[in-house]
Amino acid sequence: MSTAIPACFKAYDIRGKIPDELNPNLALDIGRAYAAVFQPRKVAVGHDIRLSSPELTAALVEGLLESGVNVLHLGLCGTEEIYHAAFSMEDRGLDGGIVVTASHNPADYNGLKFVTKGARPVTGEAGLKQMAELIVNGGLPAPAEKIGIETRVENKNEYIQHLLGYVDLQDLAPLKIVVNNGNGSAAPVVDLLEQELPFTFIKAFHEPDGTFPNGVPNPLLPENREETSRLVREHGADFGVAWDGDFDRCFFWDEKGNFIEGYYIVGLLALELLNQSPGAKILHDPRLIWNTEELVKAAGGIPIMAQTGHAFIKERMRLEDALYGGEMSAHHYFKSFGYCDSGMIPWLLVASLLSRRAVPLSSLVTDFMAAHPVSGEINNVVANPDAVIAEIEARFQGGEKDYTDGLSVSFPEFRFNIRKSNTEPLLRLNVESRANPDLLKEKTDELLQIIKA
Repeated sequence: MSTAIPACFKAYDIRGKIPDELNPNLALDIGRAYAAVFQPRKVAVGHDIRLSSPELTAALVEGLLESGVNVLHLGLCGTEEIYHAAFSMEDRGLDGGIVVTASHNPADYNGLKFVTKGARPVTGEAGLKQMAELIVNGGLPAPAEKIGIETRVENKNEYIQHLLGYVDLQDLAPLKIVVNNGNGSAAPVVDLLEQELPFTFIKAFHEPDGTFPNGVPNPLLPENREETSRLVREHGADFGVAWDGDFDRCFFWDEKGNFIEGYYIVGLLALELLNQSPGAKILHDPRLIWNTEELVKAAGGIPIMAQTGHAFIKERMRLEDALYGGEMSAHHYFKSFGYCDSGMIPWLLVASLLSRRAVPLSSLVTDFMAAHPVSGEINNVVANPDAVIAEIEARFQGGEKDYTDGLSVSFPEFRFNIRKSNTEPLLRLNVESRANPDLLKEKTDELLQIIKA
């Protein structure tokens, strides 16, 4: 008889409250289930800074070793370090990677993200559900006759060298950059890059600390943006950058301390990369599109819209052989990084661009922001999201509709996207206009009235 799947198994990963929804016993079984479903010989494992991460990781590793899988243990690391190991060491027999992290969730949560050979993502439909069923239905195989071998890897050199490959060190100017680790996992990598780069770093909340004394590292929360902004202004920095807990996303502030919406960074990075690879394909999500589409086409690239979410973006990037993919939520994906997202490559590319152009960051995004002002993502908890979306569709009959992800409706002067969250009981709204902030406000208010009614 089938039992209910544990609540911590989500659409793209595992995430739950400690210890009710996720604990060492379950982590051990997750290691065994991953081994049973994917049958790897060797797997890279690492973890973020959360206080529960070392214990969960030890149990996960035990489950893998018991199943006869060899483990490459990276210790404290970012999600992208596991991705890098998975695609760069495939020819050395590495068959996948697992990172223990809950990214920007509250401190009493934790989770796991999985990839298979070549850093391909594991999702609910591609393995996670199967793993959960093995665990709850008592279907896990007996321990292997030969136990796996664990090897500790302290050296981040290969990963650091890969990152440095995105910039020409000769071209870099001695920029001053505020780096806000948010007490997360990015600091050790920033410190290693610092030794190779001509930049001066002003470090905020730099000490990795799983108690999160300055709040959970999630720069999307407005209250978490002020410190970076203040330091940029106080030190006259060229720009500021901050990361979430596992640093697979990075966020930018210009030289005036103004936060830059992730949407405009997508266009900026697309231009920078098309400069090096003319005519390439660039992926973007459906929430906000006009700025990216126009910039990419003008630069001779091919814009492609793909469903929101890392698994969909990565799959589509491989299918299209796209150079770069960007989501307005500050996930940036690179073909040369195993089609995976990185929170380190984007700020290196921005620093390289500023060094070569010798202009302030604000000047590079001001025109984008004026041409396509946006509402910012507005989240609302609603009892019946499908009914609300149907009501909005009925009210905005005349526009051009798209259902790539939720509902997008475009009119000549404004467009919007409304979609259900994949992970929370929320409706997410994004609105943009063509150089018309008043129309943007009017339409945003009109949509919010329908949502809140």
